[in-house]
Amino acid sequence: MRQEKLRKAKVLYKDQLAGYLSETPTGYQFTYDKGYVSSGQPISVALPLREEPYEAPELFSFFKGLLPEGWYLAIVSATAKVDAQDAFGILLATASDTIGAVTVHKIQDEGELKNDEA
Repeated sequence: MRQEKLRKAKVLYKDQLAGYLSETPTGYQFTYDKGYVSSGQPISVALPLREEPYEAPELFSFFKGLLPEGWYLAIVSATAKVDAQDAFGILLATASDTIGAVTVHKIQDEGELKNDEA
């Protein structure tokens, strides 16, 4: 089920870079962008602002809340050609355009990540 290459995403809050979400060998990690910590607000009460990364064996509940469910998940999974059990893949396929303030955008390559962190 897990992809060979660990996937990464940028997390935006009101179109401002808030942090990075990534798969790790043991689960998931969310890290606020250093510039955002000093001037932003938490993307969730469950993820208060801090410089240290958050780590979890499963996708964080806040991000799971952005996922489609039920019959709509089946449609999205088939359309995006992503396994319905692959929560991170579904998140990357669907969360770049949400009705809320938080969006999630797949990072295509390490250069994109390094450019954003600079």
